[in-house]
Amino acid sequence: MELQTAAEHKQVNQALGFHWLSFAYQGLTEIPYDSILMQTDTLKVLDLSYNILDEYPFLLICSLTLILDSNNYTSHVKFPYMPSITAMCINKNKINNLPVFVEEIWRKFPNIKVLSMMNNEAAPSYFNGGSLSQYIDYRWVFLFCGSNVNLNYKRHTAVFAQKRQFQGPLTDRRPSTK
Repeated sequence: MELQTAAEHKQVNQALGFHWLSFAYQGLTEIPYDSILMQTDTLKVLDLSYNILDEYPFLLICSLTLILDSNNYTSHVKFPYMPSITAMCINKNKINNLPVFVEEIWRKFPNIKVLSMMNNEAAPSYFNGGSLSQYIDYRWVFLFCGSNVNLNYKRHTAVFAQKRQFQGPLTDRRPSTK
């Protein structure tokens, strides 16, 4: 049996056309960069969930959904700039500061359309012990995420000031962004 060179191995993997690569439930403390980089031409979904990761994912240039559920990520994780990321799941981590985390997401993932962060302290649910006020704070921030508005600190302050005056049922109403 012949040993493959790294280039030959990459050609074989690309020919297979992996669109979904999962390293879930592997007990990883580090991201397996070599294996992932061999798939960047075809990769659409990278699943690193249920590990012990706390380092940020490296720069990825492929159009990607990134799944980081059940790791050790905190509100202060620093991601590289990755405009190709369009969806991220970071459920069940250690995220407890919504404004800090969301600011990082908006700055580093400008094309993100879907962000799921359930079962984090910063994403309280009225149904899992969070207060209605906490849930409204959380929903208000994500109403803007869906509108693809890149918020800076001054914009954040204006959003929360308007939120305090928000009354009535939670809907997709948004204040004017002019």
